[in-house]
Amino acid sequence: MLIYIIIAVLMFGFLIAVHELGHFLAAKALGVRVNEFAIGMGPALISRERGETLYSLRAFPIGGFCAMEGESEESDDQGSFHSKPGWKKFIILVAGALFNFVAGVLILLILVPHMNLALPVVTGYMDGAQNLEQTGLLVGDQIYRIDGHRIYFSSDASMYLERAGDTVELEVLRDGERVDLGKVSMPLCALTNESGNTVYKRGIYIGVYQEMTPANVLRSTLYQSINYLRTVWMGLGDLITGAVGLQEMSGPIGIVSMMGQAGQAGAQAAGFAGALLNILNFVAFIAINLAVMNLLPIPALDGGQILFLIVGGIYHLFTRRRIALKYLSYINMAGFFCLIALMVVVAVSDVFKQF
Repeated sequence: MLIYIIIAVLMFGFLIAVHELGHFLAAKALGVRVNEFAIGMGPALISRERGETLYSLRAFPIGGFCAMEGESEESDDQGSFHSKPGWKKFIILVAGALFNFVAGVLILLILVPHMNLALPVVTGYMDGAQNLEQTGLLVGDQIYRIDGHRIYFSSDASMYLERAGDTVELEVLRDGERVDLGKVSMPLCALTNESGNTVYKRGIYIGVYQEMTPANVLRSTLYQSINYLRTVWMGLGDLITGAVGLQEMSGPIGIVSMMGQAGQAGAQAAGFAGALLNILNFVAFIAINLAVMNLLPIPALDGGQILFLIVGGIYHLFTRRRIALKYLSYINMAGFFCLIALMVVVAVSDVFKQF
């Protein structure tokens, strides 16, 4: 278990470093002075100055940073962040999240041929659910939409069916054509599965594996990336509506623990290769998660900076004046302390969960 936790810590640090690399490369390309670019945190182990930038490798492999001139304070340097036009600042701010997203997609591109992603094709009915054929849902139908949500894989169908009510709006692909079945009554009920066990399901078996040709790999990578994106939004929606509570949230401690558990489960099923597959799949999900979370309009996050950039642009348009950087710094500092407080609460919750 320890080896998988160590790998998880390194992977988590890798994702943060990738995020900062995005900011760094965008800043350099757009003429912003970068005072220091660091891989890792804590005391510097190795450092070398090239041009205007100090490059350093630090002791703890838990991220990194990109210190841009004039990012958080006034600067008269022509290469300072705030001396650049809005479109350049926007690109630099978005670049971190973009790099996280691209990293997640590239990891999935490698993993998808080994992930056994099944198409959402109906393969049969459970004992006691044969009446579903009368609703118009036939064996061989590929589920296309559930309650308006596009379905790509059988895992999507299972997830949305779990969240659905007793009546489900279904659209299927039949002989290459989309067929709208309208509202289909598919309540959860006690049924007998193929093993003879009683389960609470909706009565259908789903899943047909596809041959992983290069075209199917590319398509499945795109679809799985979309799945991870909307899973993040779904989680945020559940948090806002109260469907899940604060205790369901996880910070770095919880995430590393879950990665370790995923690695251990993969090892039990298929050895070290299975462990690595599970961990990398989790890393891809976290990479896409970080891309979304960093763009939320919250002070101290990139999305908050983008919001300030838009508000500042509108303010300048009507007043011909700029919002003083010190006021933005105050708001950022307040947001930073709130974020740290939330992280502490979540970290304490994560520790209690471990015990």
